[in-house]
Amino acid sequence: MDELHQKLERLREHLKKTGRCAVAFSSGVDSAFLLRTAHDVLGDKVIALTAKACIFPGRESDEAAEFCKKEKVEQVVVDFDPLAVSGFKENPADRCYHCKKALFQSFVDIAKERGIEHILEGSNMDDDGDYRPGKRAIKELSIESPLKEAGLYKDEIRKLSKEFGLPTWKKPSFACLASRFPYGETIDEEKLSMVERGEQLMLDLGFSQFRVRLHGNLARLEILPNEFEKLLRKDVRERVYNELKALGFSYVSMDLEGYRTGSMNEVL
Repeated sequence: MDELHQKLERLREHLKKTGRCAVAFSSGVDSAFLLRTAHDVLGDKVIALTAKACIFPGRESDEAAEFCKKEKVEQVVVDFDPLAVSGFKENPADRCYHCKKALFQSFVDIAKERGIEHILEGSNMDDDGDYRPGKRAIKELSIESPLKEAGLYKDEIRKLSKEFGLPTWKKPSFACLASRFPYGETIDEEKLSMVERGEQLMLDLGFSQFRVRLHGNLARLEILPNEFEKLLRKDVRERVYNELKALGFSYVSMDLEGYRTGSMNEVL
C-alpha cells in the first residue's frame, strides 16, 4: 500500500471509531471527500450539516443538496445569519473566530439533539500555513478534523476524490465571501451580493481559480498568472469591466501577483 492509501486507511479507521458522526458540509473539495468517505464507512450513521447563509454563494447550497441526494446522505440545512453575530460585520482581524464559533455551536446543538457526539470538519494539512482564527473556535468546541489527523494535503484529497469519481476533485477552492473584504471594511448583504455576482461572472467566463476582492468601491481581481492573457483580451476585459461596474463597483483592477489564498492577511 502506498503512502497516500495508508493515509486513506488512517482516515477510515478514525471514522470507524466515531460510530456515528455529523460532517460540516459546504460542497467544497475537502468536505465532499470527507462526507463521501464517512458515508462509505458508516452508512446511514452519518449526516451532513450545511449552513445556508449570505456568506456562501447560492450555487454552493444547490451543489451541496445535489451531492447529498446523489450520495443518499441525510442533509440538515441550517439557516445562519452571520451579520447577527457579535464581532462579525465590523470585520475585525478575528472575524472568522466569532463566525465559526456561532456556526459550529449550532451544529453542536443539532448533533446533540440527535445523540451524535462526533462532529467533523474538512481542514487539511495545507490549512496550517495561513492565519486562520477560526481554528480556535474548532478547538474550543472539540470539533474533529480527521483529514488533518490522517496527514492529508489538498492535492492528495483531489487525487483520491478523482479516484472515487467525485465531481469535486477539480473544483476551485472557495472560502466564504467575507474573506474578500479587507479587515475593518464593514460587511453587509449588498457588498456580499456584489462579490458573489462578480465571482459568478468569472466562473461563467471559465476562469479556473480566482477571487473578487472588495476595497470600498474598487474590485481587485485575483486570477492565476497563466490566465492573465485571457482577462486582457478585449472582449473579456470589456465584459468584466462593464458587468462589475453594473454591480456597483466604481473601479476594476487586476492584481499583478495573481491568485493566492489569504491575501487579505498580508497586512497583518
